[in-house]
Amino acid sequence: MTTSHAVGLAALLTLTIAPVFAADLATTTFRDHVDSEGNISRPTDVRSNWVHLGSWVVDDAEAPGAGFHDVYTQPEAARAYRESGEFADGTVLVKEIRGIESGEKTTGPALWAGEPRVWFVMVRDGQGRFDGPHWGQGWGWALFTADEPEVNVSESFENTCMGCHTPAQQTDWVFVEGYPTLR
Repeated sequence: MTTSHAVGLAALLTLTIAPVFAADLATTTFRDHVDSEGNISRPTDVRSNWVHLGSWVVDDAEAPGAGFHDVYTQPEAARAYRESGEFADGTVLVKEIRGIESGEKTTGPALWAGEPRVWFVMVRDGQGRFDGPHWGQGWGWALFTADEPEVNVSESFENTCMGCHTPAQQTDWVFVEGYPTLR
């Protein structure tokens, strides 16, 4: 096989396989993380099986969302974003917010993440599958607390989520500047 044939075959495979990943992503997400009524569940295997996109630290105990923010997504969702610059249908973003611990270490004063406090979950719904208080702007929105990790305690995406996400409207409601894995 000549080099030009090999390059052409590689390009064809990429164009053929990329939509399959996206289709599988949506199928898997809407089977495993969203029920037929549009209720979003919290993925529990993100630290061990998903891609870490980046971290934020809100180091003001009085601020809403104070703590370490670690954000995760499915490996195929990260790959699709890097290829297209857009979140694929079925992308799930999980932000785990943990408390801030501190102490003196051999390297000096240190901060580290403590126990989980809340999880914010966003589900990309590019087809508008659901209508209701937790669906809007092309996403499903959910909030889970450490006290009730199986229950979406969000009042609605407008009341619980938009106040923080409005500044990220131009980047599909996501603060992508904090996620080097997507670059």
